[in-house]
Amino acid sequence: MLQFFKKLSFLEGISFLLILFVTMPLKYIYDYPQANKVVGMIHGVLFIAYVVIALMLKPEQKWSLKDTAIILLCSIIPFGTFWMDKRYLRC
Repeated sequence: MLQFFKKLSFLEGISFLLILFVTMPLKYIYDYPQANKVVGMIHGVLFIAYVVIALMLKPEQKWSLKDTAIILLCSIIPFGTFWMDKRYLRC
């Protein structure tokens, strides 16, 4: 499950950066909102899966409440999931 979470966190981070740096400019600068809708839906599904699996891994990995909070917080910070992978998912 931890290996799956590593892959999921990478994909979630990539989708977040795509929204932030690609689809948002397309939407607001070039008036092309469709890209944002598609990538936004994918990102939403990945985000929810990230949170659910992180909470499922908490007892298995023996993460403290503080560590779990940091891991969850990393999903809403740009580049946070990549840092979290290096710090918490060493395997």
